[in-house]
Amino acid sequence: MPNTELAEELLQLEEADAWFEYLEATRGQTATRYGEVEPWAWARLSQRLRAVRARRSRLRPAAA
Repeated sequence: MPNTELAEELLQLEEADAWFEYLEATRGQTATRYGEVEPWAWARLSQRLRAVRARRSRLRPAAA
């Protein structure tokens, strides 16, 4: 059980890191630059969150 809890905590950290990366990329940009950067940042965030969800789904059946 402790390994499952550790894995879940690491996934939560990865998810938070993905959001912070998105915010760092988009914060403080001019309107023009934001328009250029935001689609890339959103795609990267979505990709990372999808990977976290996939790993979390593989983890949950082992915990049940």
